[in-house]
Amino acid sequence: MAQLSDRLNRLAPSATLAMSQKSSEMKAQGIDVINMSVGEPDFMTPDFVKEAGKQAIDDNYSKYSPVPGYPALRKAIAEKLKRENGLDYAASEIIVGTGGKQGVCNTILALVNPGDEVIIPAPYWVSYPQMVKLAGGVPVIVPAGIGEDFKITAAQLEAAVTPKTKLVILCSPSNPTGSVYSEEELGELAGVVLAHDDLFVLSDEIYEHINYIGGHSSIAACPGMKERTVVCNGVSKAYAMTGWRLGWVAAPEWIVKGLGKLQGQYTSGTSSVSQMAALAAYEGDQSCVAAFRETFRRRRDLIVSLAKDIPGLEVNVPQGAFYLFPDCSAFFGRSDGKRVIRNSTDLALYLLEEGHVATVGGEAFGAPGCFRMSYATDDASIKEALRRIKGVLSRLE
Repeated sequence: MAQLSDRLNRLAPSATLAMSQKSSEMKAQGIDVINMSVGEPDFMTPDFVKEAGKQAIDDNYSKYSPVPGYPALRKAIAEKLKRENGLDYAASEIIVGTGGKQGVCNTILALVNPGDEVIIPAPYWVSYPQMVKLAGGVPVIVPAGIGEDFKITAAQLEAAVTPKTKLVILCSPSNPTGSVYSEEELGELAGVVLAHDDLFVLSDEIYEHINYIGGHSSIAACPGMKERTVVCNGVSKAYAMTGWRLGWVAAPEWIVKGLGKLQGQYTSGTSSVSQMAALAAYEGDQSCVAAFRETFRRRRDLIVSLAKDIPGLEVNVPQGAFYLFPDCSAFFGRSDGKRVIRNSTDLALYLLEEGHVATVGGEAFGAPGCFRMSYATDDASIKEALRRIKGVLSRLE
């Protein structure tokens, strides 16, 4: 009997996409579902970026693009890294890909051999462990709870390193928690990495600009870390360009060449039109980025205040991204008389089916006591969603 490969059978489906699909199916049945499951800005792409995309079509940017991306875009990304992050990269140390997700996965495939260990702080983005498994690597999960603001310490990192450790994955600001590592905290983690030969960091900085602490810090900027760090970023979150599928990686040139070799065999260059739109995003007026951030900050304050008013939820204050990740373990073992809530997956299904609010259980993020809500939606939807959540949770005894 024909079967899928062992490689695919090792993978779990994306919990966030599964929950979003379930909510879409309910909406199609006429049910009023508020979808807080997907990490996607609700803003539209800025007009000047859209115009650049339209112009690219008129200018016949309809041919294959270079595998690593157009030189002008790679140069613009290098200038952005210098201007905003104080990092000196040559265009040859940057490769453009089809979304930030591809950059992360390509990096793991390029650096991790079967049996290599990859340290992943938990809570983590759902795809990190699956990508490591795809490469034949071994995910090593290092947990941090809400009491630690969901951030691991240098001591925890040191304790997790073995002779088999090849890579550490950091995401700051974090999906799913919104936690942000400070410059001092990153410096302490960098000290651990530098103490071990051939240990690298994949720094996922896709939420860089959705940051409420006054500025973004990259571990690549720590002394000695540029040669040990692969920075993964893109335009999806900062410029509301999720559907344009444009991400990039900045890394030592030997790694970028390896990524180009890999990319050249299965996707080649990314969309030529998207690249020209991204070029406009990086070279144009950045006021849209600040405006998006301030809107998210206001929504963060709103959802935190409403969630703290729900008995049984433990809530911290996220410093970036657009997620709230409350601890809901106080509800485990409770029942509404029809069903028992055993874990956060049960809770998320209960909120969807009874409250018509789509969230994502924490199991998929390596934090089974929590669940994720995206506040990348309008104020009215946030207020109504939290009203519904408070109502249905009050039924659990």
